[in-house]
Amino acid sequence: MSILKINLLVWSKKMTIAFKLFINSLSLFSYSTLSCELTIEQMIIVGPESLSICIITAFFIGLVFTLQVVKEFLYLDATSLIGAILSLAFIRELSPVLTAVIIAGRIGSAFTAEIATMKVTDQIDALYLLKTDPLLYLVMPRVIACIIMLPVLNIISFFTSLASSLFACCIFYNIHPWLFLKSAFSALLYWDFFTSLLKTIVFGFIVSNISCSWGLTTVGGSKNVGQSTTSSVVTSLLMIFMMDFVLSSLMFYQSSSAIKSL
Repeated sequence: MSILKINLLVWSKKMTIAFKLFINSLSLFSYSTLSCELTIEQMIIVGPESLSICIITAFFIGLVFTLQVVKEFLYLDATSLIGAILSLAFIRELSPVLTAVIIAGRIGSAFTAEIATMKVTDQIDALYLLKTDPLLYLVMPRVIACIIMLPVLNIISFFTSLASSLFACCIFYNIHPWLFLKSAFSALLYWDFFTSLLKTIVFGFIVSNISCSWGLTTVGGSKNVGQSTTSSVVTSLLMIFMMDFVLSSLMFYQSSSAIKSL
Protein backbone atom coordinates (compact mmCIF):
# COMPACT_ATOMS: atom_id res chain seq x y z
CA MET A 1 0.00 0.00 0.00
CA SER A 2 2.90 2.34 0.80
CA ILE A 3 4.46 1.64 -2.61
CA LEU A 4 1.17 2.55 -4.29
CA LYS A 5 1.03 5.82 -2.37
CA ILE A 6 4.60 6.62 -3.36
CA ASN A 7 3.84 5.91 -7.01
CA LEU A 8 0.74 8.10 -6.86
CA LEU A 9 2.73 10.93 -5.28
CA VAL A 10 5.45 10.64 -7.93
CA TRP A 11 2.86 10.58 -10.73
CA SER A 12 1.03 13.61 -9.29
CA LYS A 13 4.32 15.46 -9.00
CA LYS A 14 5.13 14.75 -12.63
CA MET A 15 1.66 15.87 -13.75
CA THR A 16 2.13 19.09 -11.76
CA ILE A 17 5.42 19.72 -13.55
CA ALA A 18 3.71 18.99 -16.88
CA PHE A 19 1.01 21.56 -16.09
CA LYS A 20 3.63 24.13 -15.14
CA LEU A 21 5.43 23.45 -18.42
CA PHE A 22 2.12 23.97 -20.21
CA ILE A 23 1.71 27.41 -18.62
CA ASN A 24 5.35 28.33 -19.18
CA SER A 25 5.17 27.18 -22.80
CA LEU A 26 2.30 29.58 -23.43
CA SER A 27 4.10 32.47 -21.77
CA LEU A 28 7.43 31.77 -23.48
CA PHE A 29 6.06 31.09 -26.95
CA SER A 30 6.95 34.58 -28.15
CA TYR A 31 10.59 34.01 -27.26
CA SER A 32 10.98 30.89 -29.41
CA THR A 33 13.11 32.78 -31.93
CA LEU A 34 15.96 32.66 -29.42
CA SER A 35 16.29 28.94 -30.12
CA CYS A 36 15.45 28.97 -33.84
CA GLU A 37 18.29 26.65 -34.82
CA LEU A 38 17.37 24.14 -32.12
CA THR A 39 13.75 24.30 -33.24
CA ILE A 40 14.67 23.52 -36.85
CA GLU A 41 16.84 20.64 -35.66
CA GLN A 42 13.98 19.19 -33.64
CA MET A 43 11.56 19.69 -36.53
CA ILE A 44 13.83 17.57 -38.71
CA ILE A 45 13.85 14.84 -36.05
CA VAL A 46 10.08 14.90 -35.58
CA GLY A 47 9.18 15.33 -39.25
CA PRO A 48 11.44 13.91 -41.99
CA GLU A 49 13.09 11.32 -39.75
CA SER A 50 9.68 9.99 -38.68
CA LEU A 51 8.14 10.14 -42.15
CA SER A 52 9.04 6.62 -43.25
CA ILE A 53 7.52 4.86 -40.25
CA CYS A 54 4.37 7.01 -40.52
CA ILE A 55 3.95 6.17 -44.21
CA ILE A 56 4.50 2.44 -43.69
CA THR A 57 2.08 2.34 -40.76
CA ALA A 58 -0.59 4.34 -42.61
CA PHE A 59 -0.26 2.17 -45.71
CA PHE A 60 -0.82 -1.12 -43.93
CA ILE A 61 -3.49 0.25 -41.61
CA GLY A 62 -5.32 1.45 -44.70
CA LEU A 63 -5.07 -2.01 -46.25
CA VAL A 64 -6.27 -3.81 -43.12
CA PHE A 65 -9.12 -1.41 -42.46
CA THR A 66 -10.23 -1.63 -46.08
CA LEU A 67 -10.27 -5.43 -46.03
CA GLN A 68 -12.41 -5.38 -42.91
CA VAL A 69 -14.91 -2.75 -44.09
CA VAL A 70 -15.37 -3.26 -47.84
CA LYS A 71 -16.54 -6.84 -47.55
CA GLU A 72 -19.48 -5.83 -45.36
CA PHE A 73 -20.48 -2.94 -47.61
CA LEU A 74 -20.40 -5.16 -50.68
CA TYR A 75 -22.67 -7.57 -48.84
CA LEU A 76 -25.10 -4.66 -48.23
CA ASP A 77 -24.78 -3.53 -51.87
CA ALA A 78 -23.47 -0.11 -50.76
CA THR A 79 -20.42 0.17 -53.01
CA SER A 80 -20.93 3.91 -53.53
CA LEU A 81 -20.44 4.55 -49.80
CA ILE A 82 -17.12 2.75 -49.40
CA GLY A 83 -14.89 5.69 -50.32
CA ALA A 84 -16.86 8.07 -48.13
CA ILE A 85 -16.74 5.85 -45.05
CA LEU A 86 -13.04 5.09 -45.38
CA SER A 87 -12.00 8.69 -46.04
CA LEU A 88 -14.01 10.01 -43.07
CA ALA A 89 -12.62 7.32 -40.79
CA PHE A 90 -9.07 8.14 -41.83
CA ILE A 91 -9.27 11.93 -41.64
CA ARG A 92 -11.29 12.10 -38.41
CA GLU A 93 -9.77 9.37 -36.25
CA LEU A 94 -7.25 6.90 -37.63
CA SER A 95 -4.70 9.26 -39.16
CA PRO A 96 -4.42 11.80 -36.30
CA VAL A 97 -4.49 9.20 -33.53
CA LEU A 98 -2.06 6.76 -35.15
CA THR A 99 0.32 9.57 -36.06
CA ALA A 100 0.25 10.85 -32.48
CA VAL A 101 0.82 7.32 -31.14
CA ILE A 102 3.84 6.86 -33.42
CA ILE A 103 5.31 10.20 -32.37
CA ALA A 104 4.69 9.42 -28.69
CA GLY A 105 6.49 6.09 -29.00
CA ARG A 106 9.36 7.23 -31.19
CA ILE A 107 9.90 10.91 -30.44
CA GLY A 108 8.38 11.27 -26.99
CA SER A 109 10.52 8.49 -25.57
CA ALA A 110 13.62 10.05 -27.12
CA PHE A 111 12.79 13.44 -25.60
CA THR A 112 12.34 11.94 -22.15
CA ALA A 113 15.47 9.79 -22.31
CA GLU A 114 17.62 12.67 -23.55
CA ILE A 115 16.43 15.23 -21.00
CA ALA A 116 16.41 12.66 -18.17
CA THR A 117 20.01 11.74 -18.95
CA MET A 118 20.94 15.42 -18.83
CA LYS A 119 19.12 15.73 -15.52
CA VAL A 120 20.81 12.81 -13.75
CA THR A 121 24.24 13.86 -15.06
CA ASP A 122 23.75 17.45 -13.77
CA GLN A 123 23.80 19.01 -17.24
CA ILE A 124 20.57 20.86 -16.40
CA ASP A 125 22.32 22.51 -13.45
CA ALA A 126 25.15 23.47 -15.79
CA LEU A 127 22.65 25.33 -17.96
CA TYR A 128 21.56 27.36 -14.95
CA LEU A 129 25.20 28.20 -14.21
CA LEU A 130 25.55 29.40 -17.81
CA LYS A 131 22.43 31.56 -17.29
CA THR A 132 20.50 29.55 -19.88
CA ASP A 133 16.84 28.80 -19.26
CA PRO A 134 16.23 25.05 -19.78
CA LEU A 135 12.67 25.81 -20.88
CA LEU A 136 13.89 27.97 -23.76
CA TYR A 137 16.85 25.75 -24.60
CA LEU A 138 15.33 22.27 -24.21
CA VAL A 139 11.55 22.37 -23.93
CA MET A 140 10.35 25.10 -26.32
CA PRO A 141 12.10 23.79 -29.47
CA ARG A 142 10.60 20.34 -28.90
CA VAL A 143 7.12 21.69 -28.21
CA ILE A 144 7.14 23.89 -31.32
CA ALA A 145 8.54 21.09 -33.47
CA CYS A 146 5.77 18.70 -32.45
CA ILE A 147 3.05 21.31 -32.91
CA ILE A 148 4.25 22.15 -36.43
CA MET A 149 5.23 18.73 -37.76
CA LEU A 150 2.41 16.54 -36.44
CA PRO A 151 -0.25 18.15 -38.69
CA VAL A 152 2.07 17.68 -41.69
CA LEU A 153 2.63 14.01 -40.87
CA ASN A 154 -1.11 13.63 -40.32
CA ILE A 155 -1.99 14.87 -43.80
CA ILE A 156 0.66 12.64 -45.38
CA SER A 157 -0.65 9.66 -43.40
CA PHE A 158 -4.22 10.41 -44.53
CA PHE A 159 -3.39 10.45 -48.22
CA THR A 160 -1.21 7.36 -47.81
CA SER A 161 -4.07 5.47 -46.15
CA LEU A 162 -6.47 6.67 -48.83
CA ALA A 163 -4.09 5.51 -51.57
CA SER A 164 -3.67 2.08 -49.98
CA SER A 165 -7.46 1.77 -49.65
CA LEU A 166 -7.88 2.68 -53.30
CA PHE A 167 -5.30 0.05 -54.21
CA ALA A 168 -7.01 -2.64 -52.12
CA CYS A 169 -10.46 -1.81 -53.49
CA CYS A 170 -9.22 -1.91 -57.07
CA ILE A 171 -7.13 -5.08 -56.79
CA PHE A 172 -9.09 -7.24 -54.37
CA TYR A 173 -12.68 -6.13 -54.91
CA ASN A 174 -12.65 -4.82 -58.49
CA ILE A 175 -14.05 -1.41 -57.51
CA HIS A 176 -13.43 1.28 -60.09
CA PRO A 177 -10.98 3.95 -58.82
CA TRP A 178 -13.17 6.80 -60.07
CA LEU A 179 -16.13 5.51 -58.06
CA PHE A 180 -13.99 5.28 -54.95
CA LEU A 181 -12.45 8.75 -55.33
CA LYS A 182 -15.78 10.38 -56.18
CA SER A 183 -17.35 8.88 -53.06
CA ALA A 184 -14.36 9.81 -50.89
CA PHE A 185 -13.98 13.47 -51.83
CA SER A 186 -17.69 14.15 -52.03
CA ALA A 187 -17.99 13.23 -48.34
CA LEU A 188 -15.02 15.26 -47.12
CA LEU A 189 -15.55 18.79 -45.83
CA TYR A 190 -13.14 21.56 -44.88
CA TRP A 191 -14.34 21.06 -41.31
CA ASP A 192 -12.99 17.50 -41.33
CA PHE A 193 -9.51 18.69 -42.29
CA PHE A 194 -9.67 21.47 -39.70
CA THR A 195 -10.67 19.15 -36.88
CA SER A 196 -8.04 16.60 -37.89
CA LEU A 197 -5.29 19.23 -37.86
CA LEU A 198 -6.55 20.64 -34.58
CA LYS A 199 -6.40 17.20 -33.00
CA THR A 200 -2.78 16.70 -34.06
CA ILE A 201 -1.81 20.14 -32.72
CA VAL A 202 -3.30 19.26 -29.34
CA PHE A 203 -1.70 15.80 -29.39
CA GLY A 204 1.68 17.26 -30.28
CA PHE A 205 1.45 19.74 -27.43
CA ILE A 206 0.50 17.00 -24.98
CA VAL A 207 3.21 14.56 -26.07
CA SER A 208 6.00 17.14 -26.04
CA ASN A 209 5.03 18.60 -22.66
CA ILE A 210 4.64 15.25 -20.93
CA SER A 211 7.88 13.91 -22.41
CA CYS A 212 9.91 16.95 -21.38
CA SER A 213 8.38 17.21 -17.91
CA TRP A 214 8.99 13.52 -17.19
CA GLY A 215 12.62 14.02 -18.22
CA LEU A 216 13.09 17.13 -16.07
CA THR A 217 11.68 15.39 -12.98
CA THR A 218 13.92 12.32 -13.25
CA VAL A 219 16.13 11.66 -10.24
CA GLY A 220 18.62 8.90 -9.53
CA GLY A 221 20.57 6.97 -12.15
CA SER A 222 20.19 5.14 -15.43
CA LYS A 223 17.46 2.87 -14.03
CA ASN A 224 15.29 5.89 -13.31
CA VAL A 225 15.88 7.18 -16.84
CA GLY A 226 14.32 4.01 -18.22
CA GLN A 227 11.42 4.20 -15.79
CA SER A 228 10.73 7.84 -16.67
CA THR A 229 10.83 7.03 -20.38
CA THR A 230 8.36 4.19 -20.01
CA SER A 231 6.08 6.24 -17.77
CA SER A 232 6.09 9.21 -20.16
CA VAL A 233 5.11 7.06 -23.15
CA VAL A 234 2.30 5.35 -21.24
CA THR A 235 0.98 8.65 -19.90
CA SER A 236 1.17 10.27 -23.34
CA LEU A 237 -0.82 7.42 -24.90
CA LEU A 238 -3.48 7.63 -22.20
CA MET A 239 -3.76 11.39 -22.61
CA ILE A 240 -4.00 11.05 -26.40
CA PHE A 241 -6.91 8.62 -26.14
CA MET A 242 -8.72 10.68 -23.50
CA MET A 243 -8.27 13.95 -25.38
CA ASP A 244 -9.36 12.25 -28.59
CA PHE A 245 -12.66 11.36 -26.92
CA VAL A 246 -13.11 14.91 -25.61
CA LEU A 247 -12.24 16.57 -28.91
CA SER A 248 -14.31 14.13 -30.95
CA SER A 249 -17.33 14.76 -28.73
CA LEU A 250 -17.03 18.53 -29.00
CA MET A 251 -16.38 18.47 -32.74
CA PHE A 252 -19.24 16.04 -33.35
CA TYR A 253 -21.72 18.42 -31.74
CA GLN A 254 -20.24 21.36 -33.62
CA SER A 255 -20.48 19.58 -36.98
CA SER A 256 -24.03 18.41 -36.21
CA SER A 257 -25.17 21.92 -35.36
CA ALA A 258 -23.51 23.27 -38.50
CA ILE A 259 -25.28 20.72 -40.68
CA LYS A 260 -28.64 21.48 -39.03
CA SER A 261 -28.15 25.20 -39.63
CA LEU A 262 -27.72 24.47 -43.32
